[in-house]
Amino acid sequence: MRLLVFFLFTLVALSQPNTLTQKEIDEGWILLFDGETVFGWQPVGTAKWSVENGVIVTGPGMSGWLRSGSQFADYVLKLEFRTHEKGNSGVFLRSATEGQPHITGYELQIWSENQKFPTGSLVNHVSTTKGKFKGDVWNSYEITVQGDHWIVKLNGKTVLNAREGKSKIGHIGLQSNKDKIEFRSLKLKPLGLASIFNGKDLSGWRKVETPRAKMPPEWSVKDGAIHVEKGPGQLETEATFDDLVFQLAIRTNPKDANHHPNSGVFLRGDPNGFWTGYETQIRNEYKEGDRAKPHDFGTGGIYHYQPARKVVAEDGRYFLKTIVARGRHFAVWINGDAVSDWEDPHPEGSVVSKKQAKLGAGVLSLQAHDPTTNLDFKNLRVARLPK
Repeated sequence: MRLLVFFLFTLVALSQPNTLTQKEIDEGWILLFDGETVFGWQPVGTAKWSVENGVIVTGPGMSGWLRSGSQFADYVLKLEFRTHEKGNSGVFLRSATEGQPHITGYELQIWSENQKFPTGSLVNHVSTTKGKFKGDVWNSYEITVQGDHWIVKLNGKTVLNAREGKSKIGHIGLQSNKDKIEFRSLKLKPLGLASIFNGKDLSGWRKVETPRAKMPPEWSVKDGAIHVEKGPGQLETEATFDDLVFQLAIRTNPKDANHHPNSGVFLRGDPNGFWTGYETQIRNEYKEGDRAKPHDFGTGGIYHYQPARKVVAEDGRYFLKTIVARGRHFAVWINGDAVSDWEDPHPEGSVVSKKQAKLGAGVLSLQAHDPTTNLDFKNLRVARLPK
């Protein structure tokens, strides 16, 4: 009986829309839609988008698209859609911020009545005869795009396997085109990430300290993770990066229940500089028992600029941090939940400040904040984004 209950519970957990399993989190998946808001998306055009009962929906007679704030290059994208049998819509992939998304990027068709490019086709690029969705029920798309190679599955069956390389990177978009259309369970796994830590020693990294530190940080490698105690200081990459996807697992180790270790991950820092660049915060503390009220910007917040919209991580347990940075845009997910999405409005300059935006390359660094610092970092992986 216990085995049956466990099996049924597992089936329910796997079938819940707009959620990730622990296995998916460990594999690097992120949610593009949390089931409650369109945080991280921007509407373009006259279409009115809303969230109803865990579904993104737009009504008939409207045109436009809902555009992801972040831009992605290589990935696996899963989503579900529902419309009537003759409904006309689409999913935009690798589309530019400006211009018509099906021209600057690609439109994955949702319209079985189109004779030339029916459902499952990349409109005006690659056609398939295998795609036809079911009306008024949920249908699934799984899109794998890596370089110029595209594989599209509709309801679990491969309907497209082709080469097309016009666009290398861009937004993901949901199309509103005459008919009511609903979307849910949008999740993405970045591809092409490579390790920047060998799990054995600190090769490829260098320590940066400050003369003011009474307790310089102690960096070491323990159990395949970068371990740090004390501070202030930082450990930075020898290589430099500008536009990227960065995933890493982090564990904060508090000395007691009232202690919340403070740290950060810095992007585009100055080599051998000290705490320079954009900081994505690490601090799993919140106010008044409310995770929507982060303390000191909260884990995943863009320090000085945008607090995390909620604190997802817990002290003493590894959590996955995903950072996507391209140009002025920065977004962070914690355990697959989007917590920040920010565009730097300042004019371009050579350093990150409240007066200028740094768009050029810099080092990645891990922060040792103070004498109470105690953290572990592992599975550090980066994918450089194409220009």
